[in-house]
Amino acid sequence: VSAFRNNQVQLAWFGGLSGVQARELVPGSEAIAQGVEDKAFYTHFIAHKSTGLDEMETLSDELQGKTFTFGSKGSTSGRLIPEYYIRESFDDSPDDVFSRVGFSGNHTRTLRLVEAGTYDVGAINFSVWDKEMENGNIDTDAVKVIWTTPSYPNYQWSVRGDVNEQFGEGFQKRLQEALLAMDDPELLESFPR
Repeated sequence: VSAFRNNQVQLAWFGGLSGVQARELVPGSEAIAQGVEDKAFYTHFIAHKSTGLDEMETLSDELQGKTFTFGSKGSTSGRLIPEYYIRESFDDSPDDVFSRVGFSGNHTRTLRLVEAGTYDVGAINFSVWDKEMENGNIDTDAVKVIWTTPSYPNYQWSVRGDVNEQFGEGFQKRLQEALLAMDDPELLESFPR
């Protein structure tokens, strides 16, 4: 975000929250492209088996008094969206819903902390859960998904609002077209999508 604000980078790949923060700092900046899966992102709430929690349609009172870990404080999927739904469901802050609230720092660490029983419940990005599951790295006897948020837009390419002034009229449009037309498998493989 700082490099974007300071004009050290003109195009950046941001999460939902950091993209909003960056674009607010640079007038005229816009999100110009995102991956297919980024239009419909979601977060899983996971629980340790000792909680006795099962899959739920909405966040329920059964969560009250449990321990809970978010991921990173600046994460859209690991903090912002889960906190929104906690506040909406309980009309209270996470600190008032749970007996202890922590921040693991990242999604994989959230998974490991809940899997080990260090926290009862945690919020994890669906793609991290899916990848760890696919790789056989989740002890499904210890941890499971109990709730999934509705979908929300997340990662995106954002461009500074002054790129046409810096690089010539129409640059932003050409950049957007180039990103959207990218179909080289080797090049696309370098993106974490």
